[in-house]
Amino acid sequence: MDPKSQCLELNDGHLFPVLGFGTYAPEEVPKSEALEATKYAIEVGFCHIDGAHLYQNEEQVGQAIRSKIADGTVKREDIFYTSKLWATFLRPELVRPALEKSLKNLQLDYVDLYIIHFPVALKPGDELLPRDENGKIIMDTVDFCHTWEALEKCKDAGLTKILNKPGLKYKPVCNQVECHPYFNQSKLLDFCKSNDIVLVAYAALGSQRLKGWVNLNHPVLLEDPVLHAILQRGVVVLAKSYNKKRIKENLQVFDFELTTEDMKAIDGLNRNMRYYLAPYGADHPEYPFTEEF
Repeated sequence: MDPKSQCLELNDGHLFPVLGFGTYAPEEVPKSEALEATKYAIEVGFCHIDGAHLYQNEEQVGQAIRSKIADGTVKREDIFYTSKLWATFLRPELVRPALEKSLKNLQLDYVDLYIIHFPVALKPGDELLPRDENGKIIMDTVDFCHTWEALEKCKDAGLTKILNKPGLKYKPVCNQVECHPYFNQSKLLDFCKSNDIVLVAYAALGSQRLKGWVNLNHPVLLEDPVLHAILQRGVVVLAKSYNKKRIKENLQVFDFELTTEDMKAIDGLNRNMRYYLAPYGADHPEYPFTEEF
């Protein structure tokens, strides 16, 4: 089945490919690999590319997209590109410059979706994780309604097609969260569906073992004896790999369908267990992971 035909319609009418290629890689991975991996992902059929300023490789990802447009593999309108507003740019006066910086790195005229990466404001500046002399993360305080208004202006200016954060003028179309069989987000998924919001799953097969970002004491999801496939519940999924064989294999999820019994078995794996806790923001009053959802 052609992955390009597998889309969900968002509440604003845009089509959202259900399987996305995640471009994050650890710092030790050469940025040139982001270029080659993204090119290959597009060649084998990925049209949803998930990026971010935080990943520090949008220049290479943009180069890959433009090269595949130049050689006729795709047109710009065939690609659905997501970028993210990082936590040091949440003050309203910094929102558009942050998006324009991503667009400059990408060498694209617009992104298809622009989302708030993590709703904990950090001190503005060049450092992605600003720290004081004692090594503690420096927080900031921002009214997200004002951040949202600035995002709306970016949409009105044509710099992004879609926004993602509850707000004033535009209804949110999606919510990107950690979601996998050990943390199936069933209550949040029901809430999103009831409000015509698409849930986008990151870490859908567990996580990379990233020290400082992930609880390394948690079990490896793909080593679970019950797990043979991923959840099939109307969720958009982001698959991350720079290995060509795995990139191609990640597109083959449309060639099978889970039985009702399989789905029950996978749902039974839920432990309400997060891999990504973002401990640097735990002391912030708006730290989200203490909420019921």
